Amino acid sequence: MKWNLRLTAANKGIWKASELQRSLAEHGLVISAGKMSGLWSGQPVSLKLEDLDVICVVLGCEIGDLLIPEPGKVSRPDQQAGVQEATTGSVVAPAVVPKRRDGRSLPPM
Repeated sequence: MKWNLRLTAANKGIWKASELQRSLAEHGLVISAGKMSGLWSGQPVSLKLEDLDVICVVLGCEIGDLLIPEPGKVSRPDQQAGVQEATTGSVVAPAVVPKRRDGRSLPPM
């Protein structure tokens, strides 16, 4: 996914992160300067759905304006195998490592 906040804000006449931060605060979403900087200049690590709702209301936009899918960046496992087969001439199955469901480690082998 591509985060498109800056362009969406510019289309609504908001050119500065501090301007958007004030508007968000007026709608009940208080964001620290550090988090606002991350939202404005890069790809957010995490963002609550409620916060996305407020951002969409403030900017008068849809979620699709903020998040743009990039399906070309996703590789499928069968594509990886096909590439490996083409380069080496044989299919190599990935190693299977068992994991416990309760989070505990497995006993030594």
